[in-house]
Amino acid sequence: MLGALTGCAASGPGASRHGAPRGPAAAGRGGPGTRVPAGGPRTISTGLPALPAVPSRASIVARYGGLAPHAWGLHLPGTMGTLPPAGKVLALTFDACGGPGGSGYDHSLVTVLRRYAVPATLFLNARWIDANRPVFATLAADPLFEIGNHGTRHRPLSTTGRSAYGIAGSRDCGEAYDEVAGNHAKLTALLGAPPRFFRPGTAFCDDVAVRIVGELDETVVAFAVNGDGGATFTPAQVTSALLTAPVGSIVIGHMNHPGRGTARGVAAALPRLLDAGFRFVHLPPPTVGPRSR
Repeated sequence: MLGALTGCAASGPGASRHGAPRGPAAAGRGGPGTRVPAGGPRTISTGLPALPAVPSRASIVARYGGLAPHAWGLHLPGTMGTLPPAGKVLALTFDACGGPGGSGYDHSLVTVLRRYAVPATLFLNARWIDANRPVFATLAADPLFEIGNHGTRHRPLSTTGRSAYGIAGSRDCGEAYDEVAGNHAKLTALLGAPPRFFRPGTAFCDDVAVRIVGELDETVVAFAVNGDGGATFTPAQVTSALLTAPVGSIVIGHMNHPGRGTARGVAAALPRLLDAGFRFVHLPPPTVGPRSR
């Protein structure tokens, strides 16, 4: 598993919700040149609409500060790692981690997804958004993509300071809140609606942190298949990972390292999977958590 998520880690010091339909998840079914019929391009809001109040930092610290976590890892209760049974479906997710060396944009990957009308959830870190504001606007306006929250500083989401892949996690409940809420506010302001999904930096979190994410009306998304080894896989390895993904898998990859193997591997796999009858879908509406929609 070491290296599984270091596409994020390597892009920093060491190592969604827009465009998704409210009904059944949009699916990529067609071949080259087709697009998902989702009502046309979306418009990015320039201000905050009336939205449910977000819990304050103080209230979260008061509620969770005295709790000791009992689990730490990638796949915890209350997180989403696979899709509900619905036939031959897969969900692609791509992280953009930001920070020094990690704010690139894999235009080729996005072009491939658009060519085959394959929807994806894009987990964007606040630093990546700041470094790629025009690109962000085009992605957010495209109904093919849902924008997810990948944190403010790209830290493992810990309430006790645990680390993952050499990256220090948030040290307490207050810092865990800050990691989620900072980018939550940024995305809400830019998109006009809050993100539905959160993926921590490195994808590691503890069980108390999962509950804090839920308080902000987001769901932690894990994964079932590591699609690009943290942007270290060769194109052939990426293709193999996708072609052997079990039905119902959420696949993780990275979109912040152009020139690596991700785009070419995805390009080789998608037509074969589509020809084999697979559908690609957005993540389903969350069904767990204290503030689930």
